[in-house]
Amino acid sequence: MTYSRSVVYSTTAAAATSHPLATLAAMDMLRAGGNAVDAAVAAIAVQCVVEPHQTGVGGDCFALYMPKGADAPVALNGAGRAPAAANPAWYAAQGITELALDSPHSVTVPGAVAGWCRLVADHGRLSMGDLLEPAIRHARDGYVIQPVVARDFAAEAGVLAAHPVAAGVFLPGGKPLAEGAVHRQPLLAATLERIAAEGAAGFYEGEVAQDMVACLQAHGGLHTLDDFAAARADYTGTISTRYRGHDIVELPPSGQGLAALMMLNVLEGMDLSDPSLSEADRIHIHAELAKLAYHHRDELFCDPDFGSNPVQQLLSPGWAAFARDSIDMARAAPPTVWPEITQRDTVYACVVDQDGNAISFINSLFHSFGSRIMAPQSGVLFQNRGAQFSLKPGHPNAIAGGKRPLHTLMPGMVMKDGLCLAPFGVMGGPYQAAGHAELLSNILDRGMDVQQGLDAPRSFAYRGTLNVERRADPAVLEDLRARGHDAQWAQSPIGGGQIIWINPEIGVLAAASDPRKDGCALGL
Repeated sequence: MTYSRSVVYSTTAAAATSHPLATLAAMDMLRAGGNAVDAAVAAIAVQCVVEPHQTGVGGDCFALYMPKGADAPVALNGAGRAPAAANPAWYAAQGITELALDSPHSVTVPGAVAGWCRLVADHGRLSMGDLLEPAIRHARDGYVIQPVVARDFAAEAGVLAAHPVAAGVFLPGGKPLAEGAVHRQPLLAATLERIAAEGAAGFYEGEVAQDMVACLQAHGGLHTLDDFAAARADYTGTISTRYRGHDIVELPPSGQGLAALMMLNVLEGMDLSDPSLSEADRIHIHAELAKLAYHHRDELFCDPDFGSNPVQQLLSPGWAAFARDSIDMARAAPPTVWPEITQRDTVYACVVDQDGNAISFINSLFHSFGSRIMAPQSGVLFQNRGAQFSLKPGHPNAIAGGKRPLHTLMPGMVMKDGLCLAPFGVMGGPYQAAGHAELLSNILDRGMDVQQGLDAPRSFAYRGTLNVERRADPAVLEDLRARGHDAQWAQSPIGGGQIIWINPEIGVLAAASDPRKDGCALGL
């Protein structure tokens, strides 16, 4: 394995994010006496400024927080909800057959700020003013565009150009911001200042909320001030499975963490360390598993407030056996739902602090630059998570007022004997569930260290296409095509990720950050 960067080892604390300014903000909060929650929120807020195509205050967040000595992680679902007036019948009457990515109907009420404020109020040590100061400073005074951010901006210039308010911010002079350019977002700085001073009310009520609602309504959205005032983040239980002697912990639906656990349950009965397996064999196994798990996700997962999710059935040995038996090593197969079942773009940060508290935190706008709709006075760029809803009446994930859509965000955590061993996460929208399974298999099956696990070439089978990163041997692609996969080279790196592995026996942290992003890991 060729290293792209070194593992960062530490004995006191560590943080890893996809942007160097965010990692630095996390470390500054730890040095100021903050804990893992404080550091993660400060880092994510900075990323909302410096990686605006990936995340923002107009997005959602999910978190797993393991306080030192606690019996179980604290799980937070900060997913936004559909406007109260939303329902499939209304869209059908308007002749709307899909929730387009740049439509106001794909915009759910942002949940991120509610999630930040609740987590900090209940588990943080510092004030929101302290935590948001770095993000406010970068938005007001300027930050430098990093190489990967510049590449992503250039790739999205065409779609941004069709949205004048967002284009005015991110395409100055009609051109994407170049690597090394200094960029400022003064309107966003003012909005962050309101949140710092007033908490969630500074975002969901008052002038900022009025600007957001007026913008969405002007585009044809159903959103009201009452919808924003009702925003909240909820604590929820966790779900888990055993993999190679470790407990892998995820959030339940409406997130897709269940899909990752389903995949790991199948891999538990296989030997991916077998030296006789070729690279094409491993990619084929992951591809077939992803197709099965994601097919069940799309057919069955939903907001638990509006329907039941067959969690226990899908984590059962029966489903794992069905999926394992469905894999033909010689050819690709179309996915089917297990007959026993009754039918019914992102940033990540992980921190372990000096007291041993650990957090896995993820925040996103979904697609690059989200819906591309930006509120003109507050500088809030809206997510497009609502595009994940179905417009089919009776579908478990059918849109409804106050409902959370099927969500791709999924912070992960590795536990053993009641201790947190690793907060981890993988970015990349739908890829995240497959990415969790692939990363953990790299580490626990193939003996890679945390940086090697992130560095390793990736593949992802989704909606009929198997994308393979170009670092693979060309012969691998031909092998996969011969098995019936529509295999092609990925046009850009697949996802990203961060992880911190804790060795409790010697008190050393091993932190890693994905080379596909601009970020880094740092330790104290």
